[in-house]
Amino acid sequence: MPVRKLRGPSHLFYDLVGGGSPVVLVHAGVADHRMWDAVVPALAKWHTVIRYDLRGFGRSAPPSGSFRETDDLRRLLDHLGHERVRLVGASWGGRVALDFTLTYPDRVHSLAMLAAPWPRYHWSADMIAYDEAEAAALEAGDLDAAVRINLDMWLRGPARGWDDVADGLAGRLRGPLRTSLENQAVVGEHSQGPATGDLAAISVPTLVGVGKLDVADFQEIARCYAAEIPGATLVEFAAAAHLIAMDAPAELSAALTPFLAR
Repeated sequence: MPVRKLRGPSHLFYDLVGGGSPVVLVHAGVADHRMWDAVVPALAKWHTVIRYDLRGFGRSAPPSGSFRETDDLRRLLDHLGHERVRLVGASWGGRVALDFTLTYPDRVHSLAMLAAPWPRYHWSADMIAYDEAEAAALEAGDLDAAVRINLDMWLRGPARGWDDVADGLAGRLRGPLRTSLENQAVVGEHSQGPATGDLAAISVPTLVGVGKLDVADFQEIARCYAAEIPGATLVEFAAAAHLIAMDAPAELSAALTPFLAR
């Protein structure tokens, strides 16, 4: 059974299950640690799987002052006694995992990034329209509309209808997404943003994953990461949009299992 604790650095909620070499799963910016539910059983056969909620997400408190997500992760690993880990991050969590690798390279055994953003990327008109629609809904105090806009963009995606999305996924994501939107302003105010570093300096095994039903911007970004990080492997998931762990957990588990064994 998993061990869930609310104590620890910065009041981060975390969850441990399994045994063996540690693997840390970092959730997307529209989700929380539960987005990995369908992937954990396969990984926990071989690894100690660590999931946690970033500040202002899930059961972790929002920040009250400046912070860096990478420093939070370092303190969590120190708290748990893990010197070196395998990192798997989705979307914004993928960027956190990459930043941690750039900042603390000696603490990372391998890196898997799933649909991670690229800082200062020149977003398409569709992405700009999504951002403006979300901002307008939040400005109007219509949190329900903001949730719907994000579900359409990140769960359904641009390439399919809701009939093609597995039953129950929207219901599972709606609560975590609402929490993230409620805390979005305070997290944005206090987060110190992504780290800077040379992608060419990354020397650990790296997997770059993207859903073929995802927004075109993220498919292009994934190809850029795979080209810029030495030796990186690009894996495309035919049946997934942005949230690969929710859309295609079996396929993701099959890709991660041999990669994490390296």
